[in-house]
Amino acid sequence: MSTLATSKTNAPASDYFAIFGLPRKLWIEMNALEQKFLQLSWKLHPDNFVNATGAERELSLKRSSELNDAYRALRDPVARVEYLLGIENMRKEGEHKQQAPPELLEEVFELNESLDELREAKSSGSDLTVLKPRLELAEKNFSQKLAEVDAQLQATARDWDVSVDANADDAARKKIMSSLNELLNRRSYIRNLVVNVARELGEA
Repeated sequence: MSTLATSKTNAPASDYFAIFGLPRKLWIEMNALEQKFLQLSWKLHPDNFVNATGAERELSLKRSSELNDAYRALRDPVARVEYLLGIENMRKEGEHKQQAPPELLEEVFELNESLDELREAKSSGSDLTVLKPRLELAEKNFSQKLAEVDAQLQATARDWDVSVDANADDAARKKIMSSLNELLNRRSYIRNLVVNVARELGEA
């Protein structure tokens, strides 16, 4: 007989950190996370519920799905930050996400002009030999900026973990989360630029 009903985790279904018995920190030891995932996956394996009731089997499938979602989110550093901000009600993707950061306005304007020229040249069958190197350089430039944002994100994530260990007050924690949110939006914008340029170059 299944013991699912008596072996439920104390973690709320919506808290991925608690599902794995982890504090809400952004540094996670990957080997330990994987081992815990395998352990929990085995407990929820269908073979363990052959003689269970339909309700218990349904619950095991639901918990297995939640476990997989939690593992996918926590094993990826960026998804982990997004998830943390989400459950802390600090993830704000909207208003400025699609606007270029002020210091990048000129470069983004030039990039968009080059992309327009490339599309026009492709549609008219014109020579692309002058345009492609310019866009390849822009792609490299924005890829470097993306790497810089990732480094800032990692540093701010470390600040968050320090604040958790120090039991920092709400104001200090919200300030760090606000910085994380801004970095995520900046990262999303720059990454979209890199992806768009790479796609246009690939089709050229």
